[in-house]
Amino acid sequence: MLARNWRWGTGLAFQLLTARAFQTASLRPLPSFFRAPRASAFALSVSTSTVDEPATMTTSSENPLLKSWSDQPFNLPPFKSITPTHFEPALEAAMEAHISDLEEIAASPTDDFENILAAYDRAGSLYSKVGSVYGNYISSLNTPDMQEVQSKMAPILSRHRSKCYNIPGLFEKIEKMNEIREEMLEKGEWTAEQARLAERVYIGFVRMGAKLDEESKKEYADIQAELATLQTNFMQNVLKDEEVWEMVLTKEDMEGCPADLVSAARQAAIDRKHEGSHDHVITLGRSLVEPFITYSSRRDLRKKAFEAWTSRGELYEERDNLSIATKILRLRKRQAELMGKETFADYQTEDTMAGSPDNVMKLLTNVWEKAKVAANKEREMMESFLTDKGETLDGGFQPWDWRYYAEQVRQASFNFDESELKPYLSLDSVTGAMFDVSNKLYGLKYVPRKDVEAYHPDVNVYEVRRNKAGSDEDELVALFLHDNYARAHKSSGAWMSEYRSQKKNLVPGADSIESIPIVSNNNNFAKGSGSTLLSFDDGVTLFHEAGHGHHGMLSDATYGTLASTSVLRDFVELPSQLMEHWLAEPEVLKQHATHFETGEPVPDDLLQRLKAAQLFNEGFATVEYTACALYDMAVHSLSEYPDDFDLSKFEKEYLEEMGMPAGIVMRHRPAHFAHLFASSGYAAGYYVYQWAQVLDNDVFAAFEETGDVFDAETAEKCRKLIYSSGNTAPPQDLFKAFRGREPDISFFLKHKGLV
Repeated sequence: MLARNWRWGTGLAFQLLTARAFQTASLRPLPSFFRAPRASAFALSVSTSTVDEPATMTTSSENPLLKSWSDQPFNLPPFKSITPTHFEPALEAAMEAHISDLEEIAASPTDDFENILAAYDRAGSLYSKVGSVYGNYISSLNTPDMQEVQSKMAPILSRHRSKCYNIPGLFEKIEKMNEIREEMLEKGEWTAEQARLAERVYIGFVRMGAKLDEESKKEYADIQAELATLQTNFMQNVLKDEEVWEMVLTKEDMEGCPADLVSAARQAAIDRKHEGSHDHVITLGRSLVEPFITYSSRRDLRKKAFEAWTSRGELYEERDNLSIATKILRLRKRQAELMGKETFADYQTEDTMAGSPDNVMKLLTNVWEKAKVAANKEREMMESFLTDKGETLDGGFQPWDWRYYAEQVRQASFNFDESELKPYLSLDSVTGAMFDVSNKLYGLKYVPRKDVEAYHPDVNVYEVRRNKAGSDEDELVALFLHDNYARAHKSSGAWMSEYRSQKKNLVPGADSIESIPIVSNNNNFAKGSGSTLLSFDDGVTLFHEAGHGHHGMLSDATYGTLASTSVLRDFVELPSQLMEHWLAEPEVLKQHATHFETGEPVPDDLLQRLKAAQLFNEGFATVEYTACALYDMAVHSLSEYPDDFDLSKFEKEYLEEMGMPAGIVMRHRPAHFAHLFASSGYAAGYYVYQWAQVLDNDVFAAFEETGDVFDAETAEKCRKLIYSSGNTAPPQDLFKAFRGREPDISFFLKHKGLV
């Protein structure tokens, strides 16, 4: 699909939330940024190599996670030495050290910024270090052995997190710092960033129950621990469904599919050890199943693939995610009650730009009504197309027909065939385009480090450098890990995460390299047998995650608690979605979209047809996403979940009530809606992608208004206010500082073709 921005249904979300949860200064609620998610030779070798290792390793001399990493390039994790058995003892040691750090702050005889807030920001450095690796492994290398560790540690880590907010005497000191922040700011004794730190740390404690009575605190901690277990089970069930389900086909069964998809399906068969020389496999990975239901002329096979894809989490009786999700909803409802809120949606939106469910619904319903009209017109076009061809569909127009006939109509109406564009969008070309855009806007240079080993052979490592101000010399800005291919034991979707966040407030004696972020981008592109060719939508995904990556790499905060992506959830998608705009720029495509075999640049005529077709099917894409956001807000706004509550029934009845256009289903149905049920980070918060789209289209308009989308002055302003500031100031203030006014929704509606 073209120009669609809803794929981040799963991506900076759970993975970033998981990894970021260990950035302990803020003790931020779990998730990394989650988009919607198989076994590599490396992964299997890790699993095999750990069979005979002892179950516990407690000393730093034995455990690579607890050793100094100073002998590793850039103090990267010692990936080669890490096995699943290392994590439990390392996390136990790190939790113990973390509690010790916090108890020392609580016992401090001096209540000032340095001894309380600055120390709190530094606390748990070992926990952050070990935990960031753990969080990334359970997303990117979650082998069966790793899943066992994850299941065991989920409630333990949750208990630890709750304990951190209930160290005797600690909250009182945090509360005191918050009470004096405005006074200290007015006196000039604190900076604005220091005052912001006091406010955000205090809010974090309150939202984790620091003001509750002791009995309620215990219940709150019990709820969090049970949620951690249930959410882990939910995600592992989805991962398992995606690992085991497959549709084995012959080459003849791939009728209608472009050559690159046939090649990817053949590669999937090889990867899954199918011995037949003509076997091809379609898995439930989005990069395989979605193109298949778009191009396959076999309606019976489209139906089979579509129904399996939209039933992940409920394909097998032993993995019943609907019952898990219902338990999660009841626990969240009680969590909200303990915090004095009627619903979880009330609790969750309190600390956002939106501020309330009502404000969220105003945006969503505004867009929903316009999108329904557009989607219904698109279906009517396809039905007319069928009538003109004299075709009749048995059972009428069905969801597994939409993508296929949308592509047929696109080709007939706009003379645009996406498969014609893909040879010009190799993974190497699109990556090069992203690097070039990054350089032109923000001066970043990417230096490949093939000598540096990561956690999997497919991962590329880069030094990210930038010229020093007023000098021809450059300096290290970040380390960038690019993990692009789908594989076994890797979550589906796409996401950004960090092994180390930017910060200046280092532990005394720390190596200065610890201030340099280590940022990871994960995608799930189907690996071709030769060059990996991307759809335009895949290319936008790569740019989207790079936008999150820039949020981490360009971060310039003093305190790790406020750095990088540690912003309000409905602001975090602004940097990512903003970056997407540059891929569609003719200047970028003409330079970088070159044929993977001949090196010829993409023809002007093809670019013109791409642009003409770009808004076609946007009604479908917007409905598919917005239905998810509306459902999310509705299901978390219920005042009760009775014993006979049925999630599937609620989904059906709610979408009927909202007038869901025929032939479309939610992009993420409840049993695999990982944003909602694999963590709490995006629960009652899936709307944030659309909220941020209002912002990103407005920000990009500022570039367009200069007449140069690479305008240096606008780019520098954007770097400073959007990418580098983190949570050092309220997001609405940062936007106003950039644009000089409140956000204007008209740019978003125009971009989506809804006006």
